[in-house]
Amino acid sequence: MLVDSHCHLDFPDFEGELDDIVARAGEADIGYMMTICTHVTKFQQVHDVANQFENIWCTVGIHPHNAGSEPETSAETLMSMAEAPKVIAFGETGLDFFYDHSPRERQETAFRAHIDAARETGLPLVIHTRDADDDMIRILRDEHGRGAFPGVIHCFSSGPELAEAVLEMGLYISVSGIVTFKTADELRETVKSVPIERLLVETDAPYLAPVPHRGKRNEPAYTAKTAAKVAELKDMDADAFADATTENFFQLFSKAERS
Repeated sequence: MLVDSHCHLDFPDFEGELDDIVARAGEADIGYMMTICTHVTKFQQVHDVANQFENIWCTVGIHPHNAGSEPETSAETLMSMAEAPKVIAFGETGLDFFYDHSPRERQETAFRAHIDAARETGLPLVIHTRDADDDMIRILRDEHGRGAFPGVIHCFSSGPELAEAVLEMGLYISVSGIVTFKTADELRETVKSVPIERLLVETDAPYLAPVPHRGKRNEPAYTAKTAAKVAELKDMDADAFADATTENFFQLFSKAERS
């Protein structure tokens, strides 16, 4: 069984289709999914999705795109929301300087609040970073110096410098369908160097469908396509890769219980 460690099942793209989406995931041997919160103001609908299915968990957090429009949220508030039984992580949080939908200082403030919550509770961070590698490394090293915290860089699309930095801090790296894209040679080389015990796979559905579904709506079943590519890059048997990355998921997200 594989785990789709990052999808957005509360998004309108899946409205009215969740039973079919989850069924197709099962047929593709995707045993578990984690659906990701992007607005604290919409947390309840994310949690409601997770509550419908035994094999789906969720997070609570503020996507960097929304840091400027969502209410400023303290670590204490995040920790209180994370007491809900299906919440196993904080995020997604981080920095996005590609679109700059939110002021950079608000992104950093929100990111640090999530880090505080992760450090205090031991629940992992789900980290988003785009076009912000230098600042991401700066903040992570600064915060790590104040005390370690668990987490994963989701949908990793950066180069070896960020990969090396986050691995040094004990964080994980999650690979999406981008790794199958023709233009992703540098990413593939970076993924080859990541120890198997630090790798996860994901869809980021409904976005970033892997080849041969590129350009279409993504869904958790397509985790299998990404996993097959990464297993090939790691020169691993597909079943061994699935076992390893599933074990990694439960090591990192220790609040999740296998059904």
